[in-house]
Amino acid sequence: MSELTPNLDAGTVFPPVQITGLHKYFGENHVLRDIDLTVYEGEVVCIIGPSGSGKSTLLRCINLLEQPTQGSVRLLGAEMTDPDVDINAVRTHVGMVFQAFNLFPNKTALGNCVMAQVKVLKRSKAQAEEVARKNLEMVGLSDRVDYFPAQLSGGQQQRVAIARALSMDPRVMLFDEPTSALDPELVGDVLTVMRDLAEAHMTMLVVTHEMAFARDVSSRTIFMDQGSIVEQGTSAAVIGNPQEARTRVFLKRVLDPTHVAELGETEPE
Repeated sequence: MSELTPNLDAGTVFPPVQITGLHKYFGENHVLRDIDLTVYEGEVVCIIGPSGSGKSTLLRCINLLEQPTQGSVRLLGAEMTDPDVDINAVRTHVGMVFQAFNLFPNKTALGNCVMAQVKVLKRSKAQAEEVARKNLEMVGLSDRVDYFPAQLSGGQQQRVAIARALSMDPRVMLFDEPTSALDPELVGDVLTVMRDLAEAHMTMLVVTHEMAFARDVSSRTIFMDQGSIVEQGTSAAVIGNPQEARTRVFLKRVLDPTHVAELGETEPE
């Protein structure tokens, strides 16, 4: 066992996420290149960048949904690449919210939030339902507990997914472009829930294209391109006054869709 795995519930002095020298290949495709990243307790870190820059792969490597090719990933003090680590024990402390909701279609909102608590945390059904109802209320869905996913809008489904993750009492939340599959009018409700979590000092790592959320809510913003961290700093600095040409070009394209410069184009001095 990794030395800290048995003590995760007690808390540790280690930052929740520590990544050192991370590389990831898919065949000959070098997707992540020498990533170093530390996320501290209570931080909200947003990762931005163009499609294909490795953002989602980085997130998936953190809880070993993708196996790193090289490097160290420590999650809540446990070395995730150690063959002896109890990966499932560590994962119970980490919530992940995907682009596509990933709800069980044959279970209600309540059922989706209850199942893992009973199976993984070994809570009684009554206790699990109490926790689930509290979290569904927190995301504004107390009147939808008995609805199936097909009866819910995309924004409501994503809020159920957040409530499901929260019902496991995570110490870290990972969000993989949680609003990218939503119609524009549904995005705000999901971002409001995420803002509330940030204000409650939940440790969050968020891959997003929502620049206003990154600027206003996150402690730090990281810009990735071609598998590398190009620039990082306070969100006000990275989004408001980027220092790297690639960051500036990307932000122009995102913030002004009429901008047609190619990523990688350098700007005149």
